Amino acid sequence: MNAQYLKNVIEAGLLAAGRPLSMSELAQLFDEAAPPTPDELRTAVAALGAEYDGRALELKQTASGIRIQVRREFATEVSRLWPERPQRYSRALLETLALIAYRQPITRAEIEAVRGVAVNPNITKTLLERNWIRVVGHRDLPGRPELLGTTREFLDHFGLCSLDELPPLAELQSLGELDPQLALPVEGEAIAAGIVASAVADADIESGDEADDESIAGSGMSAGAHGLVARSTDNGF
Repeated sequence: MNAQYLKNVIEAGLLAAGRPLSMSELAQLFDEAAPPTPDELRTAVAALGAEYDGRALELKQTASGIRIQVRREFATEVSRLWPERPQRYSRALLETLALIAYRQPITRAEIEAVRGVAVNPNITKTLLERNWIRVVGHRDLPGRPELLGTTREFLDHFGLCSLDELPPLAELQSLGELDPQLALPVEGEAIAAGIVASAVADADIESGDEADDESIAGSGMSAGAHGLVARSTDNGF
């Protein structure tokens, strides 16, 4: 199969989809009678990605597949297309999300023990509605508290293939033995503001009270709303 044709079809499919596509979904773009082999498909994707070097767009691998997105260094310029004020998440919501991401599975009580304050129900409601977290089980304790973990959509939003790609924690704070259920490492647990500063480096995080937990932190536009423009690891595309 012609290599240029392969790249053109893949590029067209990624642009039209406006979301990550898996290799199997990319394969479905071609005639069933003469589909490309998996090796041909991977080679074409790699070649297309190489052609984007030095351009404003890039191919990004996420948990759900491959997508085309605007490079983060052009986030400020592209954001001028949408002059309205972006939504903002409070520091409390981002700290909660960070704890779930780095310490999952974790219960609400364990999050409260680390943060030292009660978790506003609106925080978990917002995270569940955005499908960034989900209930992954229950702790074998009285009341069977829910265990929370992140989702594939969380990885896609921050441009990650897996949790192993989470940025290193910017700060470590020794917290001591808060609760044996937490199983804290010797060096202590991280209290993050955002998925720690390095994960939301460009996010305009409010100091925010707990009552403001449905306001947002996030510079950038969603891929679903604006096609090519997708958030990367630092939430600035």
